Amino acid sequence: MLDLTADPIDLTAALVDVFSESEQEAELADAVQAALTAQAPHLEVVRSGNAVLARTDLGRPTRVVLAGHLDTVPANGNWPSRREGGVLHGLGTVDMKGGDAVLLHLAATATEPVHDLTFLFYDCEEIAADRNGLGRVERELPEWMRGDLAVVAEPSNGVVEAGCQGTMRVVLGTTGARAHTARAWMGRNAIHALGEALRRLEAYEARVVDIDGCTYREGLQAVHVSGGVAGNVVPDAAQLKVNFRFAPDRSPAQAEEHVRAVFDGFDLRVEDLSAGALPGLSASAAQQLVAAAGGRPVAKLGWTDVARFSALGIPAVNFGPGDPTLAHTQQEHVPVEQITRCHEVLRRFALGDA
Repeated sequence: MLDLTADPIDLTAALVDVFSESEQEAELADAVQAALTAQAPHLEVVRSGNAVLARTDLGRPTRVVLAGHLDTVPANGNWPSRREGGVLHGLGTVDMKGGDAVLLHLAATATEPVHDLTFLFYDCEEIAADRNGLGRVERELPEWMRGDLAVVAEPSNGVVEAGCQGTMRVVLGTTGARAHTARAWMGRNAIHALGEALRRLEAYEARVVDIDGCTYREGLQAVHVSGGVAGNVVPDAAQLKVNFRFAPDRSPAQAEEHVRAVFDGFDLRVEDLSAGALPGLSASAAQQLVAAAGGRPVAKLGWTDVARFSALGIPAVNFGPGDPTLAHTQQEHVPVEQITRCHEVLRRFALGDA
């Protein structure tokens, strides 16, 4: 059984060593559920698929939701964990079992918090959004998503990262006419027809936006090109996929309008679209967390599940150990002092010692 009262560094290693690639979280969810049930009698614990939910019910004036996903991307020669000096290496150390360990330790040991606490350990975050366990919890157990602040323990280098960017993926399609490449003038090359779209992307100047003192940088990038049927045939169809990361002051509709304007004249289809989340730093509980963490909050460059809470009207921030640029890489590793520091910050915040 997982020892939730162990040092969060050791608990991180234990979590990493339970394989939990997306859609294979059952073993880890079982272990988390058993440990919370046995070691945290002050919590109500329920199961939803391969998500484990736990909460206090102390009648506090505020409730804070603390969330972490149990799944990882596929292993890449980086499992199980190994520790070298002050660094813990391995699949999920950054994204995000270090954060999970901090939350699990807090769940077991913070028996008299100043806020009521809800803990969500959920599945399938690393794959398609419609499989995300938080979506199932929101549909089937909506009361478990409610609170005055949500903290998602995504890697943030131990700094409060406020809100998040929105993300949209679009597909531009071009058509042509097939012909033998020896008689190319008899056809129209659909891949060549993408050239103008690529030139617009090359010349595009991304917007930089300051919101509540947090700087969000937008980005519009080609991410995939496809087309062609054979090495001697002029292609009659081609596709260009483009990803737009937009600041949270744009609504999804405004983001789509902007991208359609950039690619005016092209056939464009929206393949995926998720709203961003505004910083939400004006909430009293958020200010208390910022005070406990010290330093200045920064913008989250990327999309995280804080957006799900923001859509419900709940201020939400990211706070967890690990460098987000190492997430999903073979070199994934976390300095153990960041795990310790994040644990200390969240414990001060939960117990009102900030």
